[in-house]
Amino acid sequence: MEKQKKSFTQWLATSITVRMLMVGILILVLLIPLSYIKSLIQERAYRQEEVVKEINQKWGNEVLLYGPVLKVPYQTHSQKKTWDDKTKSYIKENITTVRHAFFFPNTLDIKANIASETLGRSIYESVVYTADMDIKGSFIQPNFETQDVKAKDILWNKATVIINSTNLKGIRSNLELSLGTDTYPLQSRYTQNSYTNTLETKFLKEGSLPKENSIDFSLHLKINGSEQLRFIPVGRETNVAMTSNWASPSFDGNYLPDTKTKEISENGFKANWKVLQINREFEQEFFGELPHINAAAFGVKLLIPVDEYQKSERAAKYGYLVIALTFLVFFLIQTISKVHIHPFQYLMIGLALTMFYTLLVSISEHSSFLKAYLISGFAVVTLISIYSKAILKSYKFMSFIAVSLAALYTFIFVIIQLENYALLVGSIGLFLILGTIMMVSRKIDWKND
Repeated sequence: MEKQKKSFTQWLATSITVRMLMVGILILVLLIPLSYIKSLIQERAYRQEEVVKEINQKWGNEVLLYGPVLKVPYQTHSQKKTWDDKTKSYIKENITTVRHAFFFPNTLDIKANIASETLGRSIYESVVYTADMDIKGSFIQPNFETQDVKAKDILWNKATVIINSTNLKGIRSNLELSLGTDTYPLQSRYTQNSYTNTLETKFLKEGSLPKENSIDFSLHLKINGSEQLRFIPVGRETNVAMTSNWASPSFDGNYLPDTKTKEISENGFKANWKVLQINREFEQEFFGELPHINAAAFGVKLLIPVDEYQKSERAAKYGYLVIALTFLVFFLIQTISKVHIHPFQYLMIGLALTMFYTLLVSISEHSSFLKAYLISGFAVVTLISIYSKAILKSYKFMSFIAVSLAALYTFIFVIIQLENYALLVGSIGLFLILGTIMMVSRKIDWKND
């Protein structure tokens, strides 16, 4: 009985199957600290978003311009019938209702010069800008025929021009709209639309109304904003010319700039847009309410070139792969060379591998992602290599471990940098790793397990 127990103990100590189960259990255990590390990265990224949002709110949020738009009130007439019990008949009552018509400009030309900079708070940065814009265009005679509005019902004496914007706080110049030969200051008006704010002129003079001939307008606007600047193409023909000193723009929205005139360099960018009415999904005039057409906006985003937390999170997703492959290398060395590795030593190696990601996040907050990756990788590879020398008692195995880990971290770094070819390169790399493991595992004697 004692002999059988001894044999069973020896089997537990030498069985390849038991070792594989033990390594598998340790990998599952190490998923716990990896999940905490992922949560840490997400928490730091969320903190960054909060700080950036606070910086932007103080400087000025994103800018979306909607206008100028000619606003003309008009009257509609209807009859209301009410029953009179005394006369036993219907009494007709004429009801006059004032509604509003909105007419977009015939031409709209915008020249915007964007002076961008970065503002920092603690270890975080945000892109802010000051946009200096010249807005010009013209209104043509409004067309009320589609609504069968008579000329006497048009209240020309109460016509105004409005501009909607998402950012009134950032305006840094007095806004005066030149309309024909007259000038009108723009004042903010309360609006129920929580996304945009309305600026409106006083009632237009007779000479400023496009009743018979077209009227030209112009406006100079200087505004602080952050992250993006967009326009809604309300002109029958809308032309936007934009220049900036920011070298990492992202053109987004419903319309892209002309590729022939677009220029991007380390000193900034230039871009031109031309949008015609036929390119849009809305008409030139609206009756009743001004429509919500923000989805038709186009413009530019000013981006921080590198998102360290996003790259760190992508690197952490490969943590399972790094731990599994590293344990597999130690397992193959242990099985082939008959060197005994204690489960506690496997655990120490796994914890060292997880420390790579905490080092990566903390260092990348104060430096570039490349430097953080190199420092973290060098520290972890050196630590595990020295520890493996103490375990395996061989410089040959230590060198093999160091080279394997360095190659693995290099492989993952390449995948992180790639976008379009990440899946292809990752699949090819894993195929080669699997092939190598299959070749090496041929030397294992599974019969004596």
